[in-house]
Amino acid sequence: MRRSNRELWLSFAAIVCISLGYLFVLAWQDGIPRASEFFGHSLGILGFIMMVMTETLYSVRKRSHSARWGRMADWLDFHIFTGIVGPYMVLLHSSWKFNGLAGIVMLLTVTIVASGFIGRYIYTSVPRTVDGVEVEARLLEEQIAAADQELKNWLSAPDKSLRNLAHNFSTAPLGSAGQFTLIVGRGLLDLTYQLNWWLKRRRLSSQERQQARVLEKLLSRRRTLEIQLASLTTARRLLALWHAVHIPIGMVLFTAAIIHIIAAIYYAMLLR
Repeated sequence: MRRSNRELWLSFAAIVCISLGYLFVLAWQDGIPRASEFFGHSLGILGFIMMVMTETLYSVRKRSHSARWGRMADWLDFHIFTGIVGPYMVLLHSSWKFNGLAGIVMLLTVTIVASGFIGRYIYTSVPRTVDGVEVEARLLEEQIAAADQELKNWLSAPDKSLRNLAHNFSTAPLGSAGQFTLIVGRGLLDLTYQLNWWLKRRRLSSQERQQARVLEKLLSRRRTLEIQLASLTTARRLLALWHAVHIPIGMVLFTAAIIHIIAAIYYAMLLR
């Protein structure tokens, strides 16, 4: 199943709303909100809570095999949403000052967010059900076989243009650079594929274009399945390697963040 970008759009909308609130406070105070003030404190606390939720809730749900509270796919969306919005709030909390431990925390935060985007990209290379469960190679082969059965009708269609489209795009190579290229270069391959379809559709009549859109959906689904099957092993290895890097960075980040919070409380309250 192809993942949507719903969580990214929601994250973008939340960032826009938070930014508008930040700009309002900026204009009202006639200066950048300080981290030690109420607004700056609120951003830091809420951002840190969201980062804690990012680090814990999805992992707990993933390891709880008997749990039935929500689909894994929805928990992943929530994980990505809090993992983007939380660090952004922490960035605003910093008042754009990155010295000392706070600077290290911010650097680690940016690193973990960038790593999260890479992980999401690799994650989408591994085929999954709507519940987020990995699909085995055997199931992919069965789905490709079912798509091939549908494709036979198009290969014998009375319209020559549609027959040629079905033949050309069903036999188009996925790439000769191996599994790694199918993962890393997936975006470029998809763009080239869509551009070829656009050029072919322009030469068709209006009636043929309507039929071609149905054929395009079938061939796109079949092509996605073939790419997933071809890159399945490499995608799983890359995801395991990514986990080995991403999780330790997250642990270091939260250790540094907790030390920063304790130090901030000590200097702000206990030394008064």
